[in-house]
Amino acid sequence: MTKTSTLRNVVLVDGCRIPFQRSGSGYIDLMAYDLARITLQGLLNRTSLDPDDVDQVIMGTVIQEVKTSNIARDAALAAGIPETTPASTVTQACISSNQAITSGIEKIVSGQAEVVIAGGAETMSDVPIRLKRKLRKKLIASQKYKTPAEYMKLLRGLRPNDILPEVPQVSEFSTGETMGQSCDKMAAKFGVSREEQDAYALRSHQRAAIATRDGLLKGEVVPAPIPPKFEVIRQDNGFRADSTLDRLAQLKPAFVKPHGTVTAGNSSALTDGASAVLIMSEEKAKELDLKPKARFKQFTYVARDPKEELLLGPAYATPKVLDNARISLSDIDVFELHEAFAGQVLSVLYALNSEKFAKEYLNKRKKVGEIPIEKLNTMGGSLSLGHPFGATGARLVTTAANRLIKEDGNLALIAACAAGGLGHAMLLQRYK
Repeated sequence: MTKTSTLRNVVLVDGCRIPFQRSGSGYIDLMAYDLARITLQGLLNRTSLDPDDVDQVIMGTVIQEVKTSNIARDAALAAGIPETTPASTVTQACISSNQAITSGIEKIVSGQAEVVIAGGAETMSDVPIRLKRKLRKKLIASQKYKTPAEYMKLLRGLRPNDILPEVPQVSEFSTGETMGQSCDKMAAKFGVSREEQDAYALRSHQRAAIATRDGLLKGEVVPAPIPPKFEVIRQDNGFRADSTLDRLAQLKPAFVKPHGTVTAGNSSALTDGASAVLIMSEEKAKELDLKPKARFKQFTYVARDPKEELLLGPAYATPKVLDNARISLSDIDVFELHEAFAGQVLSVLYALNSEKFAKEYLNKRKKVGEIPIEKLNTMGGSLSLGHPFGATGARLVTTAANRLIKEDGNLALIAACAAGGLGHAMLLQRYK
């Protein structure tokens, strides 16, 4: 959001998500479209919003299902939103639903819409698996075949290896590196130890377990009835309440072997889930007699070299959004940072609190500052709650708004990294 784009106030009325589930568990038989539909219905129900009042639906997703390539449109129709309401799908890796939200803000600021539902959905339980290119080319050509002799061409020139499926890889197209490898490299650069990473991961799991036990997440999680028997899933299943430092210490390096520091225990797990937020102009909220939770103040996106700084985007986006708002880190009451890896979060925290980093990489005379751990991700984060790629951003925004109210805060900072060396930061202000 530019410094002039705050001329029109855009507010967050409410947000919700279905319980996040480890891939291969609760949502194993559902499509991402189903997860989005359930979430949209949950948001409409909890806000009592008339679907006819929705001007736009924007959803983020990363690994697209060909049948529902515009998942926003298909899910919106299934959720009961009128067929006359436009819907579009965006993708920006792990910040896809952040992009959906900010695209909605821009539509409201520009006067193209008054009411927008934005969010995202992802399933890793049923990712598209392709045939290899050589076989795909032959199958496409076979559509013109008419005789048995012509169909025999399918087999010519094929080796056994050519008919094996291509298993998707979570790696950078431009560099070939996985996120875990990049995180290991970054953690070493900033001197983040294995012990620090495990301790941070344990904290995330403990905070998520406490928040679930004490009902602190009820303000954002809606039940998910699963067909055909419509058994209801009510809570996340990614956090480990019984995790200990000893157990985490026993895990072997997952990406850089044998001396890496990133393990399965201090990394976010593959997760299925969906989230959505209701945003609108302040004038429309008053007209509909709705009480917003927060006001959007600023947001920004950055891009860095994916080979050298793949996951360091928040360290660049955070000072940029603070400067645009003309405030400092000490003015923030609530911090919600995406936890792709414990090493990634800690590296970002180290960078923000480093005089050297500020001078050499941010062109600043002073460091950005230290984020107090007691204000950071107090109800768990992606390490414990899970990380459905397309849905995490809207979860962060919803949690930040709810925390502002619960903790009697004024300003919240949301920040996240994403594949491709991308980063995002946003400022929310509690609505009073």
